[in-house]
Amino acid sequence: MGRKKKTLHDYAAEFTDLAVKRHLIEHKDSGETSVVETLYCKSCELPMRVRRDRILEHLASGRHYRNRRLIKQQGGRGPLLLSTGLGGHIPMALDSSMLSQPSFIIPTNHNSTCIATSTNSNMAHSPPSFHHPPLLSGHPNAISSTTSVILGREDQIPSTSSTLPSLYGAVHMQNLSASSRHTNHRHVISEASNSVATGGLNSRKSSHESTIGLAVIGVAHASRALLQILTEEKGCCLHYIVEDQVSEVERAFSNELLAKTRVLQEQDVDIVLMDQRVLGVVICLPPEEAAVTALETVRAGKAVLCEKLLSTNRQTVEVCFDEADRYGRPLVCGFYKRFDPALKFLYKKVHESTALGRIQRMSTVSRVYPAASLSQMKLSGGIFYNAALLDIDIVGWLLGDGVPDTIFSLGHAFCPDMAAMKDADTVTINMKFSSGTIVTLDISQHCTRSCDQRVELHGSQGSLRVDNQNPLGIIENSTSFPSHSQTQDDRYREAHTQLLRHFLRTIKGKEQPMVTKEQYVCAIQVAAAAEQSWKNGSAVDLRNEAVDVSVIKTEMI
Repeated sequence: MGRKKKTLHDYAAEFTDLAVKRHLIEHKDSGETSVVETLYCKSCELPMRVRRDRILEHLASGRHYRNRRLIKQQGGRGPLLLSTGLGGHIPMALDSSMLSQPSFIIPTNHNSTCIATSTNSNMAHSPPSFHHPPLLSGHPNAISSTTSVILGREDQIPSTSSTLPSLYGAVHMQNLSASSRHTNHRHVISEASNSVATGGLNSRKSSHESTIGLAVIGVAHASRALLQILTEEKGCCLHYIVEDQVSEVERAFSNELLAKTRVLQEQDVDIVLMDQRVLGVVICLPPEEAAVTALETVRAGKAVLCEKLLSTNRQTVEVCFDEADRYGRPLVCGFYKRFDPALKFLYKKVHESTALGRIQRMSTVSRVYPAASLSQMKLSGGIFYNAALLDIDIVGWLLGDGVPDTIFSLGHAFCPDMAAMKDADTVTINMKFSSGTIVTLDISQHCTRSCDQRVELHGSQGSLRVDNQNPLGIIENSTSFPSHSQTQDDRYREAHTQLLRHFLRTIKGKEQPMVTKEQYVCAIQVAAAAEQSWKNGSAVDLRNEAVDVSVIKTEMI
């Protein structure tokens, strides 16, 4: 059996900006009427050719974005009236005998009910609809090649070019002067006004069919490792960069990439959300801002990779995941340590073998180099969320025990500015799980020469240790520190690579997001309890105490 051909209604269902219009055509010879269905853009009121590349090109155009934005600003009204220098209306009529394959024709009499048929027997039948008055005809030479002139009536078919037959096959038009009764006319923003100097808008030139269109929002808050991998990964094409600080964009991306990618201000983020070529958005914003943007993105039908924390509020996090499920779009969290090859090896040893036996003790060391800025620490919710959360997630992931029974934290601010923020820069978090496993997290923003990242697991039958990575293999003073400076991004570069590839596979439907809603909520609940313990100077019993994440963060900020 052959592949079923898509109908106009299939395209309208796939692209929310498109719809199907019906137009009543009167045959000159028989006097009968036919109903012609056309695919058109609701925002621009323009007919669309039934070709996927043309549809995507139009939906990505600046003209379409501006009309959408104008309609939103005017409370749902039609496109703005723009002067085109044309003196009147150009209504037109279609000769149904000359229509091309993409249009449906429903023959009917004035006194009979519409019966759905089409010019192609392979096309699905359309449901009956109401009748419009016959179309008037207009002079073909009056149509501008760059500007669309459209009647305000529902039953008129707009034109985008003087070469209209290329859209609908042969179209018959008669000479007719502009009628004075058609006064409700609109001039829609033309395709010629979509002049953008960047090359990122042309999907046929900028990306291959096998690549996935992406956008980045918030370069100033993003990991440099992830941004670099985005530009190197062959499985994706970066169409947009949304960032108000131009200096951050120039520092993060090469001039060669910027020549092919469109850079937008944050106020123009709707361009990204309405571009059908963009299938995934990498959000690199502080908590709460990231949550709002993630909600808008999944509602626009795009996948989300939240590079940092979605929110410090449990309810907000749950809403984000629920909306992603509702719209059927993956929401991937940037817990990149899960994708580190060494930690993945630990996971297999714990869950897929009995080499370690029952886990009795676990400890992690995470000293960041270079240290996060004060503003970044404040925006991200402090050390318990900016740094400790990744290790808290690793603990739950490796042990599979969920929320610990008891948490006790100690911390201090060695930096006066951190003390003024009522936050710590060095903390120790101790946890005990119902299985008896005891966990210690050593988190610090102070590291003099290179990042310090270690994990130890001790079981009843053995132990494993992930030490600092040393690319040169040189041991200095019997320590595991690299002999050269290694940043956090250097240490976890492969983890960021695997995270991005995981995101691309979720877009293709090959994998489900690795971090679930329950795991995410569990991590922020533990982080909130650890912070509460540090502030109160006492242990938190999660079996009997409720930790209100939103209250804790409100007190801190």
